[in-house]
Amino acid sequence: MAKYEVKVFTGSSVYASTFNDVYIKLVGTKGESERYWLKSLFSSVNVVGSKVNTVDVHCPTSVGDLILVEIDKRPQRIFPEDDWFPAKVEVKSPEGNTYFFPVYRWIDDSEVHRFRAGKALLCYEETHSLGKYDREQELKIRAEEYCWDSFEDGLPYCIKADSTDSLPSEVQFSFTKDAEFKLTAVHGQAQLKLSQLVYCREKWTSFDDIQRIMSNATEISEYVQKHWKEDTFFGYQYLNGVNPMLIRRCRVLPDNFPVPEAMDFGEGSLAEQMKKGNIYLCDYKRLDGVKARMIDGEQQYLMAPLVLLFKKQDDTLVPIAIQLKQTPGEDNPIFYPSDSEYDWLLAKTFVRSADFTEHQLNTHLLRTHLLAEVFAVSLLRNLPMVHPLYKLLVPYTRYTMHINLLARKLLISKEGVFTKYAASGCKETKKTILTRSLTSVTYSSLCIPDDIAERGLEDIPNFYYRDDGLQLWDIIFRFVKGVLSSYYKDDAAVQKDSELQKWIGDIFKYGFLSQASTGIPHQFDAVDDLIKFVTMVMFTCSCQHGAVNTGQYDYGAWMPNNPTSLQLPPPTTKGTTTEATLLETLPDVNTTVNGMAVMWLLSQQSSDFVPLGQYPQEHFFEEIPCKLITKYQGELKKLSAAIEVRNQSLDVKYTYLDPAKLENSVAI
Repeated sequence: MAKYEVKVFTGSSVYASTFNDVYIKLVGTKGESERYWLKSLFSSVNVVGSKVNTVDVHCPTSVGDLILVEIDKRPQRIFPEDDWFPAKVEVKSPEGNTYFFPVYRWIDDSEVHRFRAGKALLCYEETHSLGKYDREQELKIRAEEYCWDSFEDGLPYCIKADSTDSLPSEVQFSFTKDAEFKLTAVHGQAQLKLSQLVYCREKWTSFDDIQRIMSNATEISEYVQKHWKEDTFFGYQYLNGVNPMLIRRCRVLPDNFPVPEAMDFGEGSLAEQMKKGNIYLCDYKRLDGVKARMIDGEQQYLMAPLVLLFKKQDDTLVPIAIQLKQTPGEDNPIFYPSDSEYDWLLAKTFVRSADFTEHQLNTHLLRTHLLAEVFAVSLLRNLPMVHPLYKLLVPYTRYTMHINLLARKLLISKEGVFTKYAASGCKETKKTILTRSLTSVTYSSLCIPDDIAERGLEDIPNFYYRDDGLQLWDIIFRFVKGVLSSYYKDDAAVQKDSELQKWIGDIFKYGFLSQASTGIPHQFDAVDDLIKFVTMVMFTCSCQHGAVNTGQYDYGAWMPNNPTSLQLPPPTTKGTTTEATLLETLPDVNTTVNGMAVMWLLSQQSSDFVPLGQYPQEHFFEEIPCKLITKYQGELKKLSAAIEVRNQSLDVKYTYLDPAKLENSVAI
């Protein structure tokens, strides 16, 4: 008689346990066990906290090397069918071998579910017919669960789902996350104690009144409120605010930005400073010609500015010229710091409002949320749980489909908060900007070392997004290289992995609409190519999203620094702007409150936050990847400590790429 010691682990999430009867069968290369009733599995209610149950399974003879376990459950007479979240199964064979079977899925029916042994295998390494069959069956089921859908023509595809409840249970929010997170402006207004102002459509009459609604202020938002008028802080935000993706070095002025090259601003002419590499450009051309929506019956305004910045000898970055529309002309003056205080401040305010739109639609929504969903759907459609790339990337997909579906329903839908309270909220305006933005999403722009080099930002000082981001990229790259190189021994191994090729093929087709000009590969021919692409995926889903999302309330709580909309057109002549003009231009109370509420919600960290580099679900069991995970986590911890030390000397701490504060996935 062969005895197998079976340990069944139930997950630690709330209500992970079950009152149903659970059955298990062991399947090996030489046979299989009987379907075994785990009668002692749940003798008590397991509302929260992990649970381990051990039971012996007896077979007449050894079933050989274990390939998979079959699990099913049946409701008892007095208890209805309920959901169960098994984490993993561990089996010790009579030969002394230990097998691990990762599960990490909700089982909410009475069907038989099959789970493979934990050793990662590439598709062409499968030698047993049962393993090949099981792999094919899993992918067939996944292809039915994870279907592509077109949210908007000309934009990346998303998962096909009518509601969050219709998503596969494994990608839905946990009970805890769902209970905590309500993506509604009403919830944010209540938390910020602003509910009484929701229906106030009056204009602001003083900056003191705006300051009084800054409840739940952060250290950075207080700094923003004190320094938002300063040119040095305006320039600083292009490097370390929520949108560090637009600025680039300027060697030649654009034809539509006729700033006199002989202009002298205290440290030489513009032409001389461009030659020295001290001039930088921010061009919002993607916003040109789009129609701003009406809010509460009032027409709003959205410009497409050009901004020239100068790196001074003291290493600060300051704006030196602003043109608010793309086409030069007498009714489109270029504003300079030498203009009147409120002419210059109003020009900068129009730029900050344009940056809100550029950030939200391109930098944040498109380049992190939408792309992360493409990566996730393709992973879950095309790679079985036994695939090493599935094991490596699945933590970086957590909650992404759920949060994106909520965003499509509650933020950018017809009645969504962004739609109603942002100047760019019109359906056609959003689509136009997103479609234009997609043409700028190249492979190199998603890889921070290439992106920094292409924008000429290698040596600009005080650029903490670059400094921290490059270190994170290197840490992730080394980790990915170590893990993937242990499975793919040569380029031929990559080329003959059909599942891997389907994964990247779907990403190219559904994420980048088969546009070869993006530089995104449609297949992999070499191990090095695979390593770089997977590094980009992990960086995008964790680091890049953290860099452009977490600081939204920090920089937006003081509304004049980040207005979602503006109510007056830009001035066509100089010398007419006053403080009253600026206040009339800013969004009204209602729009301000709703914008603040959403930015606060999107900046919150949930209690089941999983930091970058953590693998709370055990999918890897081999020695090499397990050691590499430990090393990876150690390097991230070391970087986190270095960032904390650096920040102690900064007036404005840069924490958005601190590994300890970064989430593994796009989960908010």
